[in-house]
Amino acid sequence: MYRVTTNGNYNLVLSNIMLAQQKQMDAGNKVATQKNGSNLKEYAPHAEMLTAMRSVESRLGGYLDQNKLIADKLTTQDFALTQLHDSAAGAKQAIEEAIATGRTDTLMQEIEAQFRNAVSALNSRYGGKYLFAGGKIDTQPVNADALSDLTDPATPLISDFFDNDDFITEHKVDDATIVKTGLLADKIGAPLMVAFKALQAFEEGPDGPFTGNMTDAQRTFLEGELSNVWDKVASDIVDVTARNGMVQARVDNVKEDLVARQNSLKGMIGDIVDADMPTASVELEKATIALQASTQVFLTLRDSSLLNALK
Repeated sequence: MYRVTTNGNYNLVLSNIMLAQQKQMDAGNKVATQKNGSNLKEYAPHAEMLTAMRSVESRLGGYLDQNKLIADKLTTQDFALTQLHDSAAGAKQAIEEAIATGRTDTLMQEIEAQFRNAVSALNSRYGGKYLFAGGKIDTQPVNADALSDLTDPATPLISDFFDNDDFITEHKVDDATIVKTGLLADKIGAPLMVAFKALQAFEEGPDGPFTGNMTDAQRTFLEGELSNVWDKVASDIVDVTARNGMVQARVDNVKEDLVARQNSLKGMIGDIVDADMPTASVELEKATIALQASTQVFLTLRDSSLLNALK
């Protein structure tokens, strides 16, 4: 025979109330945070897998942040290369127009302007660092300021006007892909500088300067430069721009893959840590009803006490 006592009943009911309160608190936290727990201890069965997935997610996020910077740099390089090509195309057009009209009145002024545009393009910067300087990111890669600098006897070589080194920048854009994003000023700009130097040297030579009506010697020279030099210079810059674009496309493809992998991983993590809100809401409602019921039992027990009967 079990002995029923008021004290024993109170203890049992209070225990039920405390249990109901805890369940209500747990269900409320789940609804409020929309998570199944707040630390790995609460995900004990999946803790190892969850830790590994969080690590991969962090690595993917790092690659995405880096790839954004790389994409921005490549876009800036594309602008600079386009400016460089426009300079070559502009000089080529000025020569064509001079040949077509037989007049050279403004030829060298136009060539000088295109030369300055080319130097500006080769000295382009991204994030305060020179794009085409190799590893010497704080050093201006092209030191010429005017066409006349190219024919200065003190600097007879075209290489004298380039201060970049040979370092080619590489970036790891995901676990298995490394891309070369660096371009060097002397590699992409030297042929153009040679072409500009040839025009300036002729301008300063016995058959110059280019003024007024074009002479036969000037026409022969310009036609030769146009067909043998400027067409190839402009074409080569287009090729470099296209290669830069190919690297851009590759980085963009890697970015799309990283985003897809990151979204998939977030879904897998969500399956573990995110609460099922309809179920959580039902659990909260059930816990609230259980607490109310336990409280009502406590009140009923209190009112049915022998002490109340003796009053």
